[in-house]
Amino acid sequence: ILSIMSAIAIWRSPERFKDALPYTTAVLMLTLTFFLAVTAVMANPFDKLPFIPADGEGINPLLTHFGMFFHPPALMAGLIGITVPFAFGIGSLLAGKTGDEWVDAGRTWGIIAWVLLASGLLLGSWWAYTILGWGGFWFWDPVENASFMPWLAGTALLHSAIVVERRDTLKGWTIFLAIVTFALSLLGTFLVRSGVLTSVHAFATDPARGAFILVLLLVVIGGSLALFAWRGPSLASTGLFQPISREGSLLLNNLLLTTAAAAVLLGTLYPLFLDAVGGGTVSVGPPYFTATFVPLMVPMIVLMAIAPMLAWKRGDLAGAFTRLRLAAAVVVVIALGTWYLKSEGPVLAVLGLALAGWLFTGTLIEFSGRLKLFRVSMRESLRRAAHLPRATHGMTIAHAGIAIVVAGITASSAWQTEKIQVLRPGETVEVAGYIFTFEGTQELQGPNYTIERGTFQVSRDGAPIARLFPERRFYPVQGMQTTEAAIYTTWFADLYAVIGDADGEDGRVTRLYHNPLVPWIWVGAVVMAVGGAVSLSDRRHRVGAPARRRAAAASARA
Repeated sequence: ILSIMSAIAIWRSPERFKDALPYTTAVLMLTLTFFLAVTAVMANPFDKLPFIPADGEGINPLLTHFGMFFHPPALMAGLIGITVPFAFGIGSLLAGKTGDEWVDAGRTWGIIAWVLLASGLLLGSWWAYTILGWGGFWFWDPVENASFMPWLAGTALLHSAIVVERRDTLKGWTIFLAIVTFALSLLGTFLVRSGVLTSVHAFATDPARGAFILVLLLVVIGGSLALFAWRGPSLASTGLFQPISREGSLLLNNLLLTTAAAAVLLGTLYPLFLDAVGGGTVSVGPPYFTATFVPLMVPMIVLMAIAPMLAWKRGDLAGAFTRLRLAAAVVVVIALGTWYLKSEGPVLAVLGLALAGWLFTGTLIEFSGRLKLFRVSMRESLRRAAHLPRATHGMTIAHAGIAIVVAGITASSAWQTEKIQVLRPGETVEVAGYIFTFEGTQELQGPNYTIERGTFQVSRDGAPIARLFPERRFYPVQGMQTTEAAIYTTWFADLYAVIGDADGEDGRVTRLYHNPLVPWIWVGAVVMAVGGAVSLSDRRHRVGAPARRRAAAASARA
């Protein structure tokens, strides 16, 4: 993957970057050489076992889920893709370039990596939700965080690159973000493969290989930051702007995202550091991340609706709020409606849904403003939509997707209903207004596993809704037990059932959940990824197109 990406990046690099291209090529080839050395020496796929087994153990049953066919490759390709903007940025520094030549190609590959990471995170959350049987989709596991941190930093990098491209400012900050994002991608590789973590996600661990990756991590961070300290001051910016402006809002967006990534990094590494210095074993779990990460996301969501309304260089904040009057009204309606339906709170969940409505409505208002919707004829609005840059369409779609995800995460986290009990055939339990009737279990045989399948009849107000068939599977070759949750999805919630151990008296431990708005998380994440893909299709993000555009402009001026 790294070889193919590097070849395409070098082949399609902008013409005006050709003086720095040898340095970029060197950075890509050195990175490739390192991983080839790991593969050839420390992780040779052709190594044989010291004995001949009677039969192979087969794949880990946890990995036979459909989402797992794509989750690891997507995340790996996303982490690898971050190498390219890093290489372009470092190549620019090594060549002594003080302009924005590297941004054209670097931003294109940054969007590619962002879409791949978003897709991988989505598939991983879906896998955890459906296969692990604990009713949740995200646990702030250190290995989950290892992929999430580069996505956060990469999001900041893409927004910073917009400012460099449009206003010729924040050049040094953008290259610094490229270095940080690449360092976080290497850190994720180290955490997953070194053996320092014990996680359901950590496979093929090897301390020696981890130490080798740690050396590269230290060399890359140290060398890149030293180069940045040497050449960074020469990256002069010509674009000036006021704090209340599009540039100022994007800079604040960057600060919030990088601070959030730092908070996640601290919570991930602190237990490892404390254990390494003999301070004992501690666990940093969801309460820490909820208390640190969520407050940083609240102002960022507010800002996401305001920033596109502001002009470059100097913005009109009062005018932006005037245009967002409808969004403010939607916030009030959602807050009051949610409070009416969920008067017991929590207040922060009501605020979360209101923020999701604010962002979604604000995004639509900004887009309709570009089309002059209802101010000109529909035909003219459609014509304006067809002539808008695809990057604008992509931004609108991605921001709308984030709003949908925020609503799904808020509702499912605040108002999940969970019932754990022992049920015998014929017994019922009520979950969020739904009646689950347990009809018993039966023994079945799968292709390479045995099955214990439970049956639940779900009804509401006497009307049947669904039949759920949760399973427990035992794989005799691996000696491993897995859980297959049964999920019935509506537009607004998931009904989720899991069966556990028998109690020896014809009863079963059962876990039943009502997860509101969980489907919105998957829909919103897909919408986000589609937005990134649409933005990537913009001609300006096809490598080489910006160079041709500038060349044409220079010829016209001449």
